Amino acid sequence: MFNIIILGIASFLTDVSSEMIYPLLPLYLVSRLGVSPAILGIIEGFAESLASIIKVFSGYFSDRLKKRKPFAIFGYSFSMIGKFLIFISATWHLVFVGRLFDRFGKGVRTAPRDAIIADSSTSKNRGSNFGLHRAMDTLGATAGVLIAYFLIKSYRVDYNRIFLFSLIPAILGVIALFAVKEKISPVRNPISGGVKPNPGKKIFKEKLSLKWSRLDKRLKSFLIITFLFSLGNSSNQFLLLRAKNIGFDISSVILLYLFYNISYALVAWPISRLSDRWGRKSILVAGYIFYSAVYLGFAVAGSYLFIWMLFGLYGFYSAFTEGVEKALVVDVSPEDLKGTTIGLHATLVGIGLLPASLIAGLLWRYLGAASPFYFGSIMSLAAALGLWFLL
Repeated sequence: MFNIIILGIASFLTDVSSEMIYPLLPLYLVSRLGVSPAILGIIEGFAESLASIIKVFSGYFSDRLKKRKPFAIFGYSFSMIGKFLIFISATWHLVFVGRLFDRFGKGVRTAPRDAIIADSSTSKNRGSNFGLHRAMDTLGATAGVLIAYFLIKSYRVDYNRIFLFSLIPAILGVIALFAVKEKISPVRNPISGGVKPNPGKKIFKEKLSLKWSRLDKRLKSFLIITFLFSLGNSSNQFLLLRAKNIGFDISSVILLYLFYNISYALVAWPISRLSDRWGRKSILVAGYIFYSAVYLGFAVAGSYLFIWMLFGLYGFYSAFTEGVEKALVVDVSPEDLKGTTIGLHATLVGIGLLPASLIAGLLWRYLGAASPFYFGSIMSLAAALGLWFLL
């Protein structure tokens, strides 16, 4: 539990930093720098895809080295540099580079960090531990949004100063990681099943390859389904832009995002704990259905009250899926490839995120603001059906 708490604190502080920036970024790009939704789709599509694609490599090498902590520290540090680049940006091109740095860092840290959580858990509390981590992460996001709102509403602080202040919790988050105590698991011989003594550097003399044939059929099906879902899962920044499109001002958009994070934080841990009892599949299907309903709502939304309700329900979708997906991947992964398969799952999602945000931006530009949300709703419903019948 010690590692779960420390990682939760690090994620809490990092999300304070990230969410001071994130809800402002689409407004900063569109209002201050004059970019179109299509450019926003390019920035977010490439940034989020890079993060996910990197995860499989960091997970793989953390399995080979049996070292998770250095990858986590490096990744959180790189994200801090990305936030600094956004702070000094004067054009969308530097924002793009900053987002790439930030997401590269996320890609490096996520699979090794999640593998530390898995290494520190048992089958009886794995869903609970992932859910607790997600809850602390989301509480940090809530605090970050509150700080940004307070600075804008009370002190009229501009975008760039908020970006500068966001560096403080980012630095503290990196420092917290040094307290993590790695649990080094013995490496089992995949042929004999025996434990290899003192793996250390000898691990490089062996080929630890991830073969599709080694994966459980359920894991294969799940990876394919999540890739399908990701094609309709465009960046959350399109939700914020949709709110602005309907008529919300900057402070109200921040409050909407705050409401989303509060609803997510309140139910993330309880829902993940329920997955330990009721099974991951039913929880995930419910999450995908929530997503489909919410995106359909964003497509037809016209009233302020309805938008508030949708942002709250969107938090439920996140709570039903994010921690539970990771727990399911670990449940059906080979013991010696936990980090790699967590990263592989994230990479397949990332491959889908690039076209997802690009498609959303183009649909918005050429077919109207509602069209990306109709598309996302259809893809999510298809994924829910696939998950129910194939897994």
